[in-house]
Amino acid sequence: MNIPYTRQTLDNGLDVLIHEDHGCPIVAVNLWYHVGSKNETPGRTGFAHLFEHLMFEGSKHYDKGYFHPLQEAGALLNGSTNADRTNYWEVVPTNALELALWMESDRMGYLLPALTDAKFENQREVVLNERRQNYENRPYGFAGMAVMAALYPEDHPYHWMTIGAAEDIRAAHIDDVRAFFQTYYRPRNASLALAGDIDAGEAMELAARYFGELDAGDEPPPVLPPAVAPVTVERRLFFEDRVELPRLYISWHSPSIFATDDAELDLVAEILASGKTSRLYRTLVYEERMATEVAASQSSRELGGYFQIIVTAAPGRTLTELAQAISDAIETLVVEGPTVPEMERCQAQAEANFIFRLQTVGGFGGKSDQLNAYNTFVGDPGFFGRDLDRYRRVTAAAMQQVAREWLRPEQRVLLSVVPKGRGTLALAGSQPVEVS
Repeated sequence: MNIPYTRQTLDNGLDVLIHEDHGCPIVAVNLWYHVGSKNETPGRTGFAHLFEHLMFEGSKHYDKGYFHPLQEAGALLNGSTNADRTNYWEVVPTNALELALWMESDRMGYLLPALTDAKFENQREVVLNERRQNYENRPYGFAGMAVMAALYPEDHPYHWMTIGAAEDIRAAHIDDVRAFFQTYYRPRNASLALAGDIDAGEAMELAARYFGELDAGDEPPPVLPPAVAPVTVERRLFFEDRVELPRLYISWHSPSIFATDDAELDLVAEILASGKTSRLYRTLVYEERMATEVAASQSSRELGGYFQIIVTAAPGRTLTELAQAISDAIETLVVEGPTVPEMERCQAQAEANFIFRLQTVGGFGGKSDQLNAYNTFVGDPGFFGRDLDRYRRVTAAAMQQVAREWLRPEQRVLLSVVPKGRGTLALAGSQPVEVS
């Protein structure tokens, strides 16, 4: 399994990746900027996500909403921001490819002339409202903020969430935002993937025509995060929220994306809590009725990752019971390792996830998105096969080893989220934490 591609870097530094797939008369236009919330600084958070919104508000040569002309042409489009990158994509009929390229190139090269105070204020309010909906007014919405703040020091770029702090968003000045755009949203900091019903040579000519004249910009400053002190003593935290049931978040530092042990911990998460046959779901939810839901994940990012287990207590059950049951399950995995059927299931699931990404040329996780991800993070768009091999090579002994090394009890942060006025439901010894 792989994604055949052609690659060329334009004189201004823009990487262009072309993948031909003539199965349907559509083309995916996928653009990644190597900028996310980790490129921000304390007191200036939320800029990358704010630009995700501003980029849809019009540019110099089309100073109107971005969606209308593309949707009229039959396109699907969206964008997203995380800690490490910002992406925008369109899936268009083949005959609308030039429209999509023109609009993407115009907002890359000519967004600022159309960025007015009115647009800035409007989108600032949109982002603040999104923050209210997804964090402030959502049950357990502040939990992620509390966990990240506990795992990373205040001056580390993973200390804050991608949405940014509300006070930073309110304090942002349009000149600060302009400077952020000029630093990061330039051809030399971007990767463009085109996939679908196109000829590679013609597509490369079109990319050069629409993007080649844009100014490269300066090399963005490197991100130099402070050293993260390892967690060597278990930390217990809690806060009260408008929720019905207590929930426990157990988090550990873990490897960065594509680093040693990253794939192994992905499969550990799969065995522990992915699907109804996983160990924790079968025990906590189905057999013992101790929890209403449980999930585990290895969240790997450029500068480091975190492994997390989230479990919600069933009525009448305690977080203490759940914490002990999870500790027992991890210890059993460390001592006995996964069974042969478990290894077959988790590796088959990993391979199925890779195949699933090959089903579409565009959107989140499609072939164009994969090419850009590999190009941005490892400098090799053809990394697909080697990425899959990381999972195929995992052994039962390796999974025992990574669970033993990374998921130690003394290296974890435990966050209890409990109903308002019921702080006694938190794990014993938990310290209150403020989140906003």
